[in-house]
Amino acid sequence: MTDVIATYYFRPREGVTPEWAAQAIAEEQTTGTWTDISTRQTYVHYLDGVVGEIRPMGGGYTCTIRYPAEIFEPGNIPQYLSVLAGNLFGLSRIAAVRLMDVEFSRDIVPFKGPKFGIEGVRKLAGTVDRPHVGTIIKPKVGLNPKDTAAVAYEAAIGGVDLIKDDETLTDQTFCPLGERLPLIMEQLDRVKSETGRNVLYAVNISTAGDKIVQRAREAARMGANMLMIDVIVCGFDAVRAVAQEPGINLPIHVHRTMHAAITRNPEHGIAMRPICRLVRMLGGDQLHTGTVSGKMEHDVTELRGDNLALTEPFFDLKPTFPVASGGLHPGGVHKEVSMLGRDIILQAGGGIHGHPDGTRAGATAMRQAVDAAVAGISPATYAEDHPELKRALDKWGIA
Repeated sequence: MTDVIATYYFRPREGVTPEWAAQAIAEEQTTGTWTDISTRQTYVHYLDGVVGEIRPMGGGYTCTIRYPAEIFEPGNIPQYLSVLAGNLFGLSRIAAVRLMDVEFSRDIVPFKGPKFGIEGVRKLAGTVDRPHVGTIIKPKVGLNPKDTAAVAYEAAIGGVDLIKDDETLTDQTFCPLGERLPLIMEQLDRVKSETGRNVLYAVNISTAGDKIVQRAREAARMGANMLMIDVIVCGFDAVRAVAQEPGINLPIHVHRTMHAAITRNPEHGIAMRPICRLVRMLGGDQLHTGTVSGKMEHDVTELRGDNLALTEPFFDLKPTFPVASGGLHPGGVHKEVSMLGRDIILQAGGGIHGHPDGTRAGATAMRQAVDAAVAGISPATYAEDHPELKRALDKWGIA
């Protein structure tokens, strides 16, 4: 395939045929405009978008549009998005439009993808065939560097594989990155000496586009073993810039804060799936996609498809580790694993730090819940002789 195929959902306004609406989208995103023009040369028509089969769906329709590869500037993600997800959302005669998925051609994927991928991250953490357990430093902002590092130690010694900053913590005066990062890494070194386990810390380097590579370099120099980028607010190219920087050889944890402003409406905007494909192309080793049991709104069928976009064969790119987060606790682990599989990171913030016996017990309870799920034992049964899990289930129940 040399062209790019995008799938859209759309709902025309009253009196507008689905055929007209689909063609309007194709023309708006390629060579068309709202009226006849004298400047259209015959030869430009080879760049027209081609509408595929239109099918009813819910209160609207779906269709594919085939875009010629030549309309894309290879490697220019902002330009890709201007074609695939540009002015179409504002067309007045179409009530709703949603970009559901994209099939990219190899010609316009000149990216190397994740440096580590699932297997590379597993190698760093020393795991083989179980879900990873992650946590977020809570409260999400406010702790000083010393107390942040103390929380990280408790979570790590309790059994987590990954600790990350929350999306709003970057380099504020109450917890400067330059102080926080060395203290946390010192505590993780302590955990490694005590347990032999290598725990990753995704330090949030999100900042302005012209500064993020430099911040990534500084984090690497200070001993970081993982970086985190808020992809929507920083821009997709922030991931590419850091991933392709020759002097940085660290996995990249990608957070999707603000995504719901784009993805939540089932009729309008951009679904999570195209975002998954872009993040994987650009070098994200891990990406938040959602849970089947947590606090955020979700569609299980969509979520499974999003995770597949990160893990199924995609040219020669390594798979990206899906991250389940948002209201997750030990009582939801069995459901997550049974529905999403073992190649998943189970990221719990409040579900670890809110444990009645503290962070360490909360991390242990999450690991126990994972062990139970992998062994095919119900959480209630496993909790009978695992007190940390029992205490968690007594507090939050089983999802």
